[in-house]
Amino acid sequence: MSTQKQKVETEDEETAEQKPAADRRLEKKRQKERERAEQVEADEKADFEENAVQIKVFRYDPEVAAKQEPRFDDFHVPFEKGMTVLDALIYARDHYDSSLTFRHSCRQAVCGSDAFFVNGRQRLGCKTQLGELEEPVRIEPLPHQDVVKDLVVDMEHFYDQMHAVEPYFQSEDTPEASELEEQRQTRENREKIKMSSRCIWCGACMSSCNIAAGDNEYLGPAAINKAYKFAMDDREEEELKQHRLNILEQEHGVWRCQTQFSCTEVCPKDIPLTEHIQELKREAVKNNLKFW
Repeated sequence: MSTQKQKVETEDEETAEQKPAADRRLEKKRQKERERAEQVEADEKADFEENAVQIKVFRYDPEVAAKQEPRFDDFHVPFEKGMTVLDALIYARDHYDSSLTFRHSCRQAVCGSDAFFVNGRQRLGCKTQLGELEEPVRIEPLPHQDVVKDLVVDMEHFYDQMHAVEPYFQSEDTPEASELEEQRQTRENREKIKMSSRCIWCGACMSSCNIAAGDNEYLGPAAINKAYKFAMDDREEEELKQHRLNILEQEHGVWRCQTQFSCTEVCPKDIPLTEHIQELKREAVKNNLKFW
């Protein structure tokens, strides 16, 4: 055997001996990496379970046979300081069930889209802090409303009642065109009706009202409050104010209110709804008084 051939055979033998050792080192390295990854995953899971908040969400879908029976689904969402009920719902929808349906828009308590029944009370989802609620957080659609799907309710009747009071400014006494002036309002009058103008049409007050629940024709606190805003505006003429009071004095108007204050308690904009209704009652009485 030549010297060159012996050298090649010797190198092959050394490589064969070294290869298992290299494989063992590589396998050991990979095993450590797997263990580290498993530990990180375990730590993240433990942290998630420790900080997760349980929410129970009402589910109903009339278009799916398996979901036509109302039920509650449980979701666990990671909690962070400042997290709202709406944030929790969005997380549940995006990470667990994309079919979860609810309304939301501005997320700044201005649009009124996300009014829900949370832990037995009407609340805005974007305004309600998750950390201030007892677990499990129970989220349902607004009571006394027809449910379209999950947390979405039919708002058509609510809007009809709002429009019934003609919620827009009316006046035939306009400034002369040449002067190009707006219809000015006194500071005192503006302060008087300021709170009533904060209504965001969320429907929470209507949902909380027992009278509205039993009388489908009752205008409801939101609509009456909207009428208050214009009836108490000094810029409207007396004849037009009389017209608006006639709308409110009907059988299903202000006199159906039983002063339960439930609407005032749940209003997310802190509007003194019951006080406004009572003031309109007084205006109606004064309007019908005749001295002769």
